[in-house]
Amino acid sequence: MKFSVFQVSRKGGREKNEDRMGYCYTRGSGIFLLADGMGGHPQGEVAAQLALQAISAMFQKEAKPELTDVGAFLAAAVMAAHRQILRYSIEKGMLDTPRTTIVAAVVQAGSVTWIHCGDSRLYMVRQGELLARTRDHSFLEQRQAAAAGLKLPEHINRNILFTCLGSPTKPVFDVTGPVALQQGDKLMLCSDGLWGSLGDADITYQLSHKPVSEAVPDLVEQALAKAGDSSDNVTCIALEWETPNGFESTRGSISTDTVSEDVFASTVQAGWPDSGMDDLDDAAIERSIAEINEAIRRSAAKKT
Repeated sequence: MKFSVFQVSRKGGREKNEDRMGYCYTRGSGIFLLADGMGGHPQGEVAAQLALQAISAMFQKEAKPELTDVGAFLAAAVMAAHRQILRYSIEKGMLDTPRTTIVAAVVQAGSVTWIHCGDSRLYMVRQGELLARTRDHSFLEQRQAAAAGLKLPEHINRNILFTCLGSPTKPVFDVTGPVALQQGDKLMLCSDGLWGSLGDADITYQLSHKPVSEAVPDLVEQALAKAGDSSDNVTCIALEWETPNGFESTRGSISTDTVSEDVFASTVQAGWPDSGMDDLDDAAIERSIAEINEAIRRSAAKKT
């Protein structure tokens, strides 16, 4: 595999940065990750970090050097991340759970497969055109549900999501792919701090006309400038796919051809979780959620 990659995360006008990003790769597979910890709930940055750690730990365990079933891996990894966030809130005795969005893409065997939950997005640009974009799990983005008889308010806040990781309800996620990659294809994962300020046309234009090492920081700076003092965290990680014949040594270029089969590289901060990651089954999660809800009920009863 040969690709160029570049990533940037800026705090913007917020008190702290709750976004997290990173990527991992072996000789035959690579995974790119971005999570946006949700405001309105405690420790969003912890939820985002736990999600990246859980997924990258599973990737290290299973990509030997390739994943057997990419789609199944992504679905299982997202659920493992969800369980880890719930575990954390239980161990800390929290009355509300940390929550995060997630978007992840696996590049393997010349194709890309991605998963997302929430409103962190993936863009795929080819030859100057937007080939694909994830659809947010928000009521605004899902307006088409009205055609099926669901009446939605006329004006809907784009920030209202109906799913995420860490919520007491089981997360909803979408898996797309595999999509065959071509020389020069660009993939970008970003938080809503970027796409909330810039339109799809602006994003597509920048990715089409610049290498990712220039497009990514330029897009981030444009988003920050447009949002001004009220800017959200702005985080972006993008890669350009480079076939062997078209590969040039550019900034951020990575070639795995000389990597040994047992080598694993990662930019995701190491730390727990790793062992015991899967020992919370669905029944245990339901019991844990019931405990959290009961604690909330008792707390509310004391206040009244």
